[in-house]
Amino acid sequence: MQAITINEPGGPDQLVWGEVPDPVAGEGEVLVEVAATAVNRADLMQRIGRYDAPPGEPTWPGLECSGRIVGLGDGVEAWTIGDEVCALLAGGGYAELVSVPVGQLLPVPLGVDLVTAAALPEVACTVWSNVFMVGGLRPSETFLVHGGASGIGTMAIQLAHHSGARVVCTAGSAAKLGRCRELGADVMINYKDEDFVEVMRRERLVADVVLDNMGAKYLARNIEVLAPNGRLVIIGLQGGSKAELDIGALLAKRGAVIATSLRGRPRAEKAAIVASVREHVWPLVESGAVRPVVDRVLPLTAAAEAHRVVEASQHVGKVVLRVR
Repeated sequence: MQAITINEPGGPDQLVWGEVPDPVAGEGEVLVEVAATAVNRADLMQRIGRYDAPPGEPTWPGLECSGRIVGLGDGVEAWTIGDEVCALLAGGGYAELVSVPVGQLLPVPLGVDLVTAAALPEVACTVWSNVFMVGGLRPSETFLVHGGASGIGTMAIQLAHHSGARVVCTAGSAAKLGRCRELGADVMINYKDEDFVEVMRRERLVADVVLDNMGAKYLARNIEVLAPNGRLVIIGLQGGSKAELDIGALLAKRGAVIATSLRGRPRAEKAAIVASVREHVWPLVESGAVRPVVDRVLPLTAAAEAHRVVEASQHVGKVVLRVR
């Protein structure tokens, strides 16, 4: 089959279209003919050699996909050939075919077309697991998300808003902040013009839950804006991996700093997250209360262009790659 592989660690031009071995659906897996996949920051990190695929997983990128089931492994009973699905992957989505554990499959939500559905699994699972299952965001609490116009950010704003929380977000332009407002953000901060700590102090706001993609660069300031018993959930390292932690400041707030990742978790843990997303998030998508935000759709063979767009933060929501 054909797939986008990484020639060697480096820039977007290292993404090449070529032949790879056909996947096989093992026990408890299905084979999916991929209709579309989507670009995630993790794909960019893998491309530059800083985020290898877990052992036993495809070495080409792609952490989610949508498509149709074309093969069933032993023991699969709940799905049939021809079912339209989307899926959370540990890798391999930038391809014509991918094998998927049944616990990581989701039906395409009613009202969402097959290609657009590729933009949902990674962001829905990441936001739901971190903001609600780990962070425990509750109605009337205040939620801060950095990178509000990203794929993660646009989903986080919508789910937090729907939960009844007050939503604070950061983004890098007035246009992006306008989109965040449309999705349900209450307080928008242009991080290029103002420091989010100063804005929140001026507005007398503290955050019960912070979803952070920056890591080291924002660690001290995130703790500064935490509410008593606040939870800082770190899911990315765009601002570096090492910083000094003021434990005294954290103790004073009885706060928690939690660092999580999704890709390398055991299949059973991923299946539990996917099941919870299907129960709690999918009805909101099907009702229209929460929607996938797609910036643009490009052919899979234009993966290098898609990576440049995401790398330069020229998008709002997700960049989708159409396979067929």
